[in-house]
Amino acid sequence: MIEFTKLHGAGNDFIVVDNRSNKIDNKHQWVVKACDRHFGVGADGFMLVEHSENSNIKMDFYNADGSHSTMCGNGLRCFSKFVYDEGIVRKDVFDVETGDGIKSVSIIESDKNESVIRVDMGKWLFRSPTVNHLSEEVMNKKIMVDQEKLEISCVHMGVPHGIVFVDEINEDFTCRYGRKIEKDPFFPQGINVNFVKIINKEHIVVDTWERGAGKTLACGTGSCASVIIGHRLEKVSDEAVVDVAGGQLKIKLYEDYVTMEGKAVRICTGTLY
Repeated sequence: MIEFTKLHGAGNDFIVVDNRSNKIDNKHQWVVKACDRHFGVGADGFMLVEHSENSNIKMDFYNADGSHSTMCGNGLRCFSKFVYDEGIVRKDVFDVETGDGIKSVSIIESDKNESVIRVDMGKWLFRSPTVNHLSEEVMNKKIMVDQEKLEISCVHMGVPHGIVFVDEINEDFTCRYGRKIEKDPFFPQGINVNFVKIINKEHIVVDTWERGAGKTLACGTGSCASVIIGHRLEKVSDEAVVDVAGGQLKIKLYEDYVTMEGKAVRICTGTLY
């Protein structure tokens, strides 16, 4: 039996398990079963709390399909709330080891049920081998998907993201084209796809198809990526509010890093058999 906590960040939901005593060995099996929304608890992702040799704590993150991922922004906020609430980390500002390096976390407001957390998401990369075979910048690249001509721009935020600007957000459009772009041969490791509507330079709307998870209510790295690409293309300011289906995030760009601020909410606790 494994004790778990379920949390969400702007509707992006996760299961968190304290695995510092190595209770879980077959991680893929546990992740797939627990994240199944019919036969399990149901979640977009699964996180294990592990010991870290070079940080305060380590986040081991898995997508709902059991695939390992280096980073998840909304997941990191939920993970941070869990380790703070449980007394695993006893500081308001602390570091978390992730597959994308060490991330600094600040607890802005703390409540047992709902907290506001700011995360230093680190540096972005416009050139990355996970985006295309040649590791070149991809900006306003025209692609054909189901006879629809789209323009995509890419950035790496620990995981690869593609940004497509649209006039209106449409969930059916996101699902139809997101799943096809994710698996496009141009992206050898798959890609997260964000459809972005610009309200003004300080306010955008983002709808995301996540690699390994499908359509989600929010994506933290995707929200950061959308502001980064929008700013690069002079469509968005260096500080913006991002509306996602499950809530709202605040993104701010600095010279060499980006921060994300938003809520992390405890849903329930329970036991996995």
